[in-house]
Amino acid sequence: MPHHDLMPHPDFPPPDGVAVSAEWAMESHRLAIDYRVIDPHRAILWPTAASGRTDSLWQHSCFEAFMASGRPSTYAEFNLAPSGAWAAYAFDDYRAGMRELALAASPLVAHSSPGQWRATLDLMGLDDLIGPAPWRLAITAVIEAKDCSKSYWSLAHPAGQPDFHHADCFAARLG
Repeated sequence: MPHHDLMPHPDFPPPDGVAVSAEWAMESHRLAIDYRVIDPHRAILWPTAASGRTDSLWQHSCFEAFMASGRPSTYAEFNLAPSGAWAAYAFDDYRAGMRELALAASPLVAHSSPGQWRATLDLMGLDDLIGPAPWRLAITAVIEAKDCSKSYWSLAHPAGQPDFHHADCFAARLG
């Protein structure tokens, strides 16, 4: 899997030394995303262990993936907490028509080694929602520091405030 550094949004700098990267690969109908976080000064506030579907994960340290195809405006959002909790949503248009996305299987978020997590998503049926592959992919993260500040990470950022739903964030291709 190729390694990609995520960039912090310039208006929300991370704690000193913190870096976030991701690698991803598609095999059959499963997407595996490996998130790596470097935190040499232990400045990050990590959520406590949890599991299952949970809303508002993005308000704390959380990994995210957004997927869209060539079909106009429809996309899916996956929130994957390092705690093991997750959420999945479908959108009909930019930030509109949000609803829970039914998945064939719950995403798995596993801590593999210090600073590394693997999220595995079963994408069976996603082409019915957003259209067939190839898909556009946004890999993002929200990192909350122990001082309660947040940094917003993405492969690419649109101008202005952080907005992971914006088309400019869908910088990778899949399938």
